[in-house]
Amino acid sequence: MAHRRSSIKKIRIDKRRRLQNLRIISELKTVTRKVQESIAAKKWEEALKKSRELFSKLDKAVKKGILHKRRASRQKSRFTLRINSIPSR
Repeated sequence: MAHRRSSIKKIRIDKRRRLQNLRIISELKTVTRKVQESIAAKKWEEALKKSRELFSKLDKAVKKGILHKRRASRQKSRFTLRINSIPSR
């Protein structure tokens, strides 16, 4: 257990940030799954709409330092390719 006041405060802050990060990561996974389901069902319009939401959440996660910018860029690129490969538009 920490003894100094600054260390105790740092532990409290770290716990709070960890919970916030877990919430954001959970939202990312949920939206990602919804986009994947839309792609699997070959629903182009729905996938496009949900991908916009996913891209926004990825960008926010990068901005907050939760994800690396190249990982987010790679994910956006791969989802865009998969969405564009849906034959019936």
